[in-house]
Amino acid sequence: MMLAIWGYLIVVVFMILIMTKKATPFTALVLVPLVIGTLAGFGLRIGPYSLDGIKAVAPTAVMLLFAILYFGLMITAGLFDPLVRFILRIVKGDPLKVLVGTAILASVVSVDGDGSTTTMIVCSAMIPVYKRLGLKMMDLAVIVILANSVMNLLPWGGPTARIIAALNVDEGELLRRILPGMFLAIIWVVCVSVIRGLQERKRLGIRELDEDDIAHLDASMSHDDDYLQRPRMLWPNFLLTAVLMVMLVFGGMYGLPKVPAAALFEIGFAVALVLNYHNVKDQQKIIEIHGANALQVVTMVLAAGIFMGMLNGSGMSQAIGQSLAAWVPSALGGQWPLVTAIVSAPGTFLLSNDAFYLGVLPILAQTGAQYGFSPMEIGVASTVGQAFHLLSPLVGFIYLLLNLTGVDMGAWQRQAGKWACGTFLVFLVSMYVFGGVPL
Repeated sequence: MMLAIWGYLIVVVFMILIMTKKATPFTALVLVPLVIGTLAGFGLRIGPYSLDGIKAVAPTAVMLLFAILYFGLMITAGLFDPLVRFILRIVKGDPLKVLVGTAILASVVSVDGDGSTTTMIVCSAMIPVYKRLGLKMMDLAVIVILANSVMNLLPWGGPTARIIAALNVDEGELLRRILPGMFLAIIWVVCVSVIRGLQERKRLGIRELDEDDIAHLDASMSHDDDYLQRPRMLWPNFLLTAVLMVMLVFGGMYGLPKVPAAALFEIGFAVALVLNYHNVKDQQKIIEIHGANALQVVTMVLAAGIFMGMLNGSGMSQAIGQSLAAWVPSALGGQWPLVTAIVSAPGTFLLSNDAFYLGVLPILAQTGAQYGFSPMEIGVASTVGQAFHLLSPLVGFIYLLLNLTGVDMGAWQRQAGKWACGTFLVFLVSMYVFGGVPL
């Protein structure tokens, strides 16, 4: 019980500091677990715990480092310029169409199951449009995370695979049960984009853009590094990026080799540098331009590693999971799937997917079996909390999203959390209506 209390204290103090802007996410991620961990008696183990946590997130940090450098290079080279112009022609300066397009694009790209890739692609395409039309970056950050929260439930996205491993349920049946809810949740994300789009349309109006306006907007976005643009390399860069995306999504399938994402982007960045910039000084300039953004994100991910290392190494994560399961009154046994769904919300926010689905879910499933509920029913119910999971400070790629859009973490969590409640309700209703989970 004391371990759980210390664990909750770490999370609560961290959230208070972030929400009240009393500390930066980096300092809070590093210092809060270290101070409270020391008070809890783990002072002598802080080093090993922190190192274990850093090792756990190191592949993600390396992947983000080279993904940022790679897509940054492609932005500078001009790969996404035709897409931006196309989007501008389609939306005609209408904020509503821009936000709905963001929701659709984020949903489609999120099929690959990797949040960092989704963030890089969507932000690379949409940030110039948002800047040109004066739209709020907060809307972009919120819509991306709402869409990714839904599509993350695909079997290769993470949580579903862990449910299958923990409960030994059939992958196809589980997917069939949750797919209708995912479809409705995506509709909800589009509805959110419509609501926000209408508000932005009221604030900014609709700019009827003709070709001259689009050309003027293009000219207004010129940079000091325009000499680094490579319009003639559009198709080679597109093919290289397409190959990377295919390898990332389908690696290990259809005879394609499985290459870790970190190595894939590192190799891709090296090839892109040589392909686009033959001058060594130009290559160094590209690294200088985009290295600062990469460094900010990587430091946040490594800081999250210390946060996770203290919670996991000390046993606080396991204790939090056990407390979540133990605090539920036995009188609610007849509504155990509902209990599981509700517990999954704070559970997947406070814990990593591994900790919740491999540590807590089996306990919930064993308890549910005593009340006559099958592992499949409990597994379906446990997906409901994914509506809030990606708002957790333990999710590495959100720091990339926040860095690219420039929004404050606490404000973003409040804004996204408000709309995520709708996703949660959609998942909850779908669990009963389509998921085969009895009332």
